[in-house]
Amino acid sequence: MKVSFEFFPPKTPEGVEKLRVVRQSLYAHQPEFCSVTYGAGGSTQAGTFATVASILSEGQQAASHFSCIGATRASVREQLAELKAMGVKRLVALRGDLPSGYGAGGEFHYASDLVAFIRAETGDDFHIEVAAYPEIHPQARSPEADLQAYVTKVKAGADSAITQYFFNSDAYFRFVDEAYKLGADVPVVPGIMPITSSTQLLRFSDACGAEVPRWIRLRLQAFGDDTASIKAFGLEVVGDLCEQLKNGGAPSLHFYTMNQSAPTLALLDAIR
Repeated sequence: MKVSFEFFPPKTPEGVEKLRVVRQSLYAHQPEFCSVTYGAGGSTQAGTFATVASILSEGQQAASHFSCIGATRASVREQLAELKAMGVKRLVALRGDLPSGYGAGGEFHYASDLVAFIRAETGDDFHIEVAAYPEIHPQARSPEADLQAYVTKVKAGADSAITQYFFNSDAYFRFVDEAYKLGADVPVVPGIMPITSSTQLLRFSDACGAEVPRWIRLRLQAFGDDTASIKAFGLEVVGDLCEQLKNGGAPSLHFYTMNQSAPTLALLDAIR
């Protein structure tokens, strides 16, 4: 089973060193690529590019998240040139989150606009990933509108998609089927979130619209502060999900590492 890993740019020198150690331990699983996230309004762009450069220098494929909120065609053109010069071959093209109190400024309103622009400017220089939401984007007007927005991104030139994390494999398989019927036939890679802390997971999921099934939520809450039980339960639940996805034909798995290696390594050991 092919795998890829996501990291976020560290904010301190200690964080940079810690992430370097985390990456080294995950490289043993020969990832297809490692992606690096991007902050709202481009707040972490320098950190993103620095982390991408480190991954490339370690001999791995790096995919830079690339968001277009507040961007102009000129600024995007400049960043694409910079990434190309660094040797980046993959991008994760996103609209990006609106910082609070921020209008929809910039020359790109949707991720599909960004995908089309990157394709027109750079041809096939980059493999373009886009985001997919099996459980519907929290800001979508309707499930149909959300699916249509995804199809538009694919038809604008995306090569593949990575999903928001989820815990219900049916949602993933249904999304893939519906997208394929509408002509969006690129590979859709499931995003996998290890469960290591109930408060963090529930806070995160509420913020990004990922559904934590009631039975999982109740079990996690019942464990209270028993970290060992939470981790063991999380490993079992997410390991089982990975098996279902693998057996159902998912093309690969993309792990949201949260800049830690142990939870992802435990999952990879469980499904290998």
